[in-house]
Formats: sequence, C-alpha cells, structure tokens
Amino acid sequence: MRLFLQIVTSLLLLGYPLAVYFGLNYLPAGTIAMVLCFILILRLLIQKQQVKAMILPIIVGIGLTAASFIAKQHDWLLYYPVVINLSMLILFAYSLKLGPSMIEKLARLKEPNLPDEAIPYLKKVTLIWCGLFVFNGSVALYTANFSSLEIWTLYNGLIAYLLIGSLLGGEWLYRTIWLKKS
Repeated sequence: MRLFLQIVTSLLLLGYPLAVYFGLNYLPAGTIAMVLCFILILRLLIQKQQVKAMILPIIVGIGLTAASFIAKQHDWLLYYPVVINLSMLILFAYSLKLGPSMIEKLARLKEPNLPDEAIPYLKKVTLIWCGLFVFNGSVALYTANFSSLEIWTLYNGLIAYLLIGSLLGGEWLYRTIWLKKS
C-alpha cells in the first residue's frame, strides 16, 4: 500500500503546475491549495528514509500551500517549482563537494564497479544538471513573479519537463553512441 501511495503522490506532484492552473481556473477559491497541501502531507507521511533530502522541499511545499489557503492568495502556490529546483541544485552541488557525485551514485545503482575513468565524466554530468536546476529555478521564479498563470503553467508544467527529458536523453545518447566509440 505504501508503494502504491508513493507512486500516486509522485505522479500527482509531477502534475503540480497543471493542478494549480486548473484548480485556480475551475475550482472554488482555496480548494486546490487545500488539495495540494493534503497530497504533500500524505507524501511526507509515507516518505521513506531513503530520500531524506526531499523531506525539506515537501515541508516547504506544505507551508506554501497552507499559506496560500490561509491567506487566500494563490501566489504562494507558484513558488513550489522554485523550491524543487533549488532543493535539487543543493542536493547535486553538495554531492560534488563531498563526493561521490549524484550522477555517480545513480550510475552505481546499475553498474556498481564503474571504471575510474568514468568518475570525471560523471562529475561533469552532475555539474550540467546543476546548471539546469539554476536555469529552471530562475525561470520558475521569473514566471512566478512576472508572468501570467498560463505562461507559468506552460514553463513549469511542460517546458521544464522537456528540458529535463532532453538532458536525460541527450546524455544517454552521448554516452551510448559517442563514448562507446572512444
């Protein structure tokens, strides 16, 4: 049951920008803030220790959604993508400082005995991810402060995911085609 709830809450939180957009446009005031707050509380309660780093962004998300509901201002809801990008940036950058890099940790899940030559490459990929989180977080902050809800939703609910998918796919393509040639 816990795994099912983790999957459901993860999928719901991936759709956060779309939920905000539709909730603000089609639901009574405050409803979407309350629903998102409930989903985040549920996520916090079922969160296992293996992803401790994601507990703080969930707590901040609960604070943002609760503040939005209490203050009756939807603006608070728009900052959650900023929090997520900042959290991921801190997580990835911290791994660069202390080692092993986040991408190395993820790579070792599939291939525990990585060659030493792979480590600098994996650090560079982690650094590229940090750059993406800086960019995404900056644009998320800009759209939250200076654009319409439609632009905010377009960026945070589609374009940001396309950028993440492009980096994932591009890195995979580079690693499987060009690195295997050398």
